[in-house]
Amino acid sequence: MTAAILLFASPTDKERNIYRTILNAIFPDKTVIHVWIDNPKKRKIFENIARVEVVENNKEADILILYHTFDVPVDNKIVFADGYLVFQHFKNRLVGGFYWQKGRPNLVFIKKNLKDHNISLPPSLKEYIEDDM
Repeated sequence: MTAAILLFASPTDKERNIYRTILNAIFPDKTVIHVWIDNPKKRKIFENIARVEVVENNKEADILILYHTFDVPVDNKIVFADGYLVFQHFKNRLVGGFYWQKGRPNLVFIKKNLKDHNISLPPSLKEYIEDDM
């Protein structure tokens, strides 16, 4: 039944469900996940995810989700790309990426970077882990 609901969901709902899964996997024990995004148009996607609070200052964030910014200071933050160009730019630093390519969603996690942040994904996401990109 869930697959049927997701099949007929809007692209925004699909994206929200994918990010809900990603954020809950990366932060399974956090009560509130502080997310900073560089695309104000995508803010509503994250505001409607339980346990997620969108923050204005990237220094307050647990995770930075980047759509088009290449010059944000990432320090020791967990970085996740939402766009292929951002993914390529930060691939040595980010834990993963989600982007649309040819109308299909692509989800990738980078093994080394997950390990660097002590992130262990649940079995349902293991198939998306790549050794190297």
